[in-house]
Amino acid sequence: MMPDSRIKVVLATDAIFSPLTGVGRYAFEMATHLSEQAGIGKVKYFNGIGCSSTPIKEPPPRSDQARALRAWALHNRLVVAAYRFLTPAWRWAVLRRYGDHVFHSPNYFLPPFPGPRVATFHDLSHVRLPACHPPERVRFMEQELPITLRRADHIITVSEFSRREVIDHYGWPADKVTATPLAASAEYHPRSRETLAPKLDALGLEPGGYALFVGTIEPRKNLAVLLEAYAGLPLSLRTRYPLVLAGDRGWRSEDLHARIQKAQRQGWARYLGYVPEKILPALYAGARAFAYPSRYEGFGLPVLEAMASGVPVVCSHAASLPEVAGDAALQHDPDDVKGLRGFLRRALEDDAWRREAIAKGLARAQTFSWERTVAETVAVYRRLSV
Repeated sequence: MMPDSRIKVVLATDAIFSPLTGVGRYAFEMATHLSEQAGIGKVKYFNGIGCSSTPIKEPPPRSDQARALRAWALHNRLVVAAYRFLTPAWRWAVLRRYGDHVFHSPNYFLPPFPGPRVATFHDLSHVRLPACHPPERVRFMEQELPITLRRADHIITVSEFSRREVIDHYGWPADKVTATPLAASAEYHPRSRETLAPKLDALGLEPGGYALFVGTIEPRKNLAVLLEAYAGLPLSLRTRYPLVLAGDRGWRSEDLHARIQKAQRQGWARYLGYVPEKILPALYAGARAFAYPSRYEGFGLPVLEAMASGVPVVCSHAASLPEVAGDAALQHDPDDVKGLRGFLRRALEDDAWRREAIAKGLARAQTFSWERTVAETVAVYRRLSV
């Protein structure tokens, strides 16, 4: 009997919790599609404690208590020190039997492992914009990423922009860093008004009746500039198409929430908070325009999700966003309030441009797929398995 030449993989799944973050979405799509790839044999799913052969069908929920405990632990230096000291030995005890597998961490950090090791770096925002993160998170990343880099045989990034950052900042060989772009899930597609109406009615919204931002409310997303730009639009336009913001509260967001509350009182903004994953596709597809003025993104998945939903996009030209948007979006300097305001007005009022932007956005989104992402990742595994 011929030996089985298919690649065996241990995939870390500890980032997969509902609600999914960008990293969690990437890890979940990897877990969903990996076993379907030609050339892949056994797949083990490592949740940080043990390994399972059972694929993840849906992200398990993370309770508010678990999230609060995690945040408390990250702020406690003794807990972090104990975690960093104890977990490598535990994980080695679990993983040492899988030396004939490739280990892939979709979330930066690599444990000790006896076989080939791959880690995905999503961005270097803790290096480029440390003031946009809690100091404890920056400190943890600064301590742990050098360990990952010593252990890694290959680094994957989610954009060419992030690939160049890893090469330039850490001095890594270019042939050991591979970019595998992300994709929008199939749930993101254009929808009819009849389909959207009942779902949006539950949120107090009308199809085509609002501009949208989706993302964590935090300084890195540059919402202060978005709010200032929107506030300068004619009042009739702002009230006809209010700015809807959907996303969890993030770090250092108190001033932003105060500005959002003021805009809500004036009748031209709505803050929805966290929106469940099953509702997001309808929220995107019902928007008149999508705004994403972020200062820094490793990829910028919301831009792609909006384009796949048939919605015109206005975004900054910072970091990786031009790779995602191509020529399908209006792109502005992150600090250009006046320029962003003009683009927002065009996205809301210029029907000829809107038709062109929707067509270009849909075509652009179709060039990305999770199947491609996973296939290009498997090609990295194959290089390490030779």
